[in-house]
Amino acid sequence: MDRASSVRVTAGTRRKSPGLELVPVGEKPIEPYAEIVGDDVVEEIVERAARLKGARVLHINATAFGGGVAELLYTLVPLSRSVGLDAEWRLIRGSDDFFHVTKSAHNGLQGMEVVWTEHMEEIYLSKLEENAREWGGEYDFVVCHDPQTAGLLRLIEEVTGKRPSGQWIWRCHIDLTRPYQPVMDFFRPYITPFDAHVYTLDEFVPEGIDNKVAIITPCIDPLGSKNLWISRLTIRSILEGYRIDPDRPIVCQISRFDPWKDPIGVIDAYRIAKSSHPDLQLILAGSMASDDPEGWHYFNAAEEHRAGEADIFLLTNMQGVGNTQVNAFQRAADVVIQKSLREGFGLTVSEALWKETPVIGGNVGGIKLQVIDGRTGFLVESPQECGEKLAYLLSRPDEIERMGKEGKEHVRKNFLSTNYLLNYLKLFNELTGV
Repeated sequence: MDRASSVRVTAGTRRKSPGLELVPVGEKPIEPYAEIVGDDVVEEIVERAARLKGARVLHINATAFGGGVAELLYTLVPLSRSVGLDAEWRLIRGSDDFFHVTKSAHNGLQGMEVVWTEHMEEIYLSKLEENAREWGGEYDFVVCHDPQTAGLLRLIEEVTGKRPSGQWIWRCHIDLTRPYQPVMDFFRPYITPFDAHVYTLDEFVPEGIDNKVAIITPCIDPLGSKNLWISRLTIRSILEGYRIDPDRPIVCQISRFDPWKDPIGVIDAYRIAKSSHPDLQLILAGSMASDDPEGWHYFNAAEEHRAGEADIFLLTNMQGVGNTQVNAFQRAADVVIQKSLREGFGLTVSEALWKETPVIGGNVGGIKLQVIDGRTGFLVESPQECGEKLAYLLSRPDEIERMGKEGKEHVRKNFLSTNYLLNYLKLFNELTGV
C-alpha cells in the first residue's frame, strides 16, 4: 500500500467522534478564488489536496465566535472540505474558572507577569481532563489551537493509556517572543509531545521545540462578508445608524478590548491628531468573545478614558456590530490603526489593507509582516508617534491612496485564505510523505 492510500484507508471505517461540540460548517467552493489569486494557486491547492483525499482533519479550539481563530476556521474548514478533505471543527468545553485561567495563560505567554498558581494549573488540567475523557474519535490530523487546547494530547494519553491516532499539531497564534517563564514552564511539557507545531513567525518558536515546525501566517477571506465589496450608500447608512458622520474624517481600530490592543493608547493618539484635524472621529469596535473574560473590564477602561467625548465611538457586537458593520467601518476610515503592544498577527490589518485603507500599526509581531513602513502604512512605537503619523496622513490624501493600493496588492500576494489552506496542505503532505 502506498503512502497516499495509508492516509485515506481508515476514512470510511471510523464512526465514533469525540464528545466535543461540533461547529456546523458546510463547504466553500475553491473555484471562485481563482479570479482573485490566479489559476495556478488554485491548481496547486487541488493537486496537493488530491494526495490527501478523504483524510479526516479535526480543528479544536475554545470558541466559535469573537476571535481571530474562529474567523480563520469559518473559512479554512469549509475550503478544506471543498477540495476533498473530511474536515471538522469542534470546541472544548470550558467554564468561567477555566477561561479566567486561560486568559491569564495567554497574557503570561505574551510576556505579562501574571499571577500563576498551582490552583490555576489544577483548574486548567481538571477541565481539559474532562474533555479528554470524552475523546473517542480517530483522525489523520488533529490541529489544537492556542493555550486552551495545549494540554489535550497529553491528557488523552493519560486517561486512555495510549496515544490517539493521527498526526497532532499545536497551532499557536500568539506572540511568544518574551513569555513569562512560570507560565511557559507549565505549558512546555504539554506542547512538546505534538508531532508538529505551527507559529506565525520564526521568532515566536519557543526554545527546545525539536519536532516539526511550520511557519504559517493567518489570512483573510476575500469572499467573506467582512471583506466583500459594499456600496458607498450602504456604508453611509451603517455609519449614520451609529450617529457617525460619513462626511467627516474617520480613523478606526477593530479589535478585542484587550490590554495588548492598547485602546487607551489609541484614544491618546487620536487626541494628538485631532488637535490639528478637529473634525476627526474615532471608532473603537470589537467583539466580546466567550473565552475572554477581561473584555468588559478593558471596554469600561476605554469608556472612562473617552470621558464622554462625542466623537469617540466605542462599539461591540452587543450593539449589532458584525462583519458587515466592520467592513463598512474599515472602508469608511481614512486610516486604520492597530496599535498593538504584542500581536500574533492581527487579521484586521490585512482586512483594512485589502480595502485599500492604510494602517498605522504597532511595530510588533505579525503586524510587521503586513505593514511595510512607509509603503502600506507606518509602524510606530508610542501613542505620540501614532498620533503624529495619523495627522501626517490625514493631511496627504494622495499618500493615503498610494499606500492603500500597495497594501491591497501586498495582501493579495501573501495573506488571502487560499494561501492559508495551501500552507496547511503542504504541512499535511510533509507529515505523511505524500
